[in-house]
Amino acid sequence: MAGINIKSLTKHFGAVQVLNDIDLTIERGEFVVFLGGSGCGKSTLLRMIAGLETITSGEIWIGGKRVDQLPPGERGVSMVFQSYALYPHMTVRDNMSFGLKNIKTPKHEIARRIEEAAKILEMPHLLDRKPSALSGGQRQRVAIGRAIVREPDVFLFDEPLSNLDAGLRTRTRVELAQLHERLGATMVFVTHDQVEAMTLADRIVLLNNKKIEQVATPVEIYTRPATRYVAQFVGSPGMNFINIAGLDEAGGLATATLPDGSVIKTAVALNGLSNSGLTLGIRPEHLVVTTAEKGDIGGQVETIERLGDRSLVHVRLKDGSKIIGTDPGMTTITTGSPIAFAVEATKVSIFDEKDAAHHSVN
Repeated sequence: MAGINIKSLTKHFGAVQVLNDIDLTIERGEFVVFLGGSGCGKSTLLRMIAGLETITSGEIWIGGKRVDQLPPGERGVSMVFQSYALYPHMTVRDNMSFGLKNIKTPKHEIARRIEEAAKILEMPHLLDRKPSALSGGQRQRVAIGRAIVREPDVFLFDEPLSNLDAGLRTRTRVELAQLHERLGATMVFVTHDQVEAMTLADRIVLLNNKKIEQVATPVEIYTRPATRYVAQFVGSPGMNFINIAGLDEAGGLATATLPDGSVIKTAVALNGLSNSGLTLGIRPEHLVVTTAEKGDIGGQVETIERLGDRSLVHVRLKDGSKIIGTDPGMTTITTGSPIAFAVEATKVSIFDEKDAAHHSVN
């Protein structure tokens, strides 16, 4: 088990820059998820840690040792890929032992490691089967087992669940979380799926446009996003953004006037905010249906998504902009009807002209 330190890391593919000046520390035993959209550089960053991509400049340290000039086999890492990459003619046992045999690990040591990995992954009964006799989830477990038997300092996962169906992804996600608890190992996991990131990570590294947008716990990423991009990317649906026509002050806190004339009280400090280029950010669950008398903002219902435990209500405001709010359970609200939402001041964020977030001081 080892930590990872990345210093001023940059990557170019020819004239195209993929990552720019990345600095990141991953602690020993931490489960860190690289999250971001397609092309943000998350898989490239993982592959550079593994030694499968060269770096353009910068340094990578694992366990206090600089490794960016070392071949993959000498870095103390083990990688699980999106594709299982199992040998179809070999049994599970042979697939798991193949890499160890290549480095001339003693037979008794190979047997011990396979037995231990099989117990951890609850698959001793699968050891003599071939991949064709396994389900997709079982094949992915074999790929993880092949990584475990190497006893690496760091586990690297490159979108390992993306080939599984929805139900199997959920079960395998739980198994991965349990595996981390049992091993206490350092794990780095790449995904574009925010649910995987939010449920697995000790910390999320959210990448965008060649750089890191934010590094934080899942709760902080969700409740106090650093930028508008983070607020929009994390959450389903993402945060509502409404232009601010003007700001006033009430007890040192900002009160926002919207283009439709609505006035929203916030718990965001007015100090440091300009009076132009600002956007109000409110998550859908913080727009709660109420009566017209108690409402802070309102409009006309355009669409309703009934999800069982809650309903998403799509609303057009008086100025023509759209927002999404929530109503508990299977709402009785109808399309085309007027609606009002209450807004809790401490749940509101303000984004400045540079898209940086300003949150509640409470």
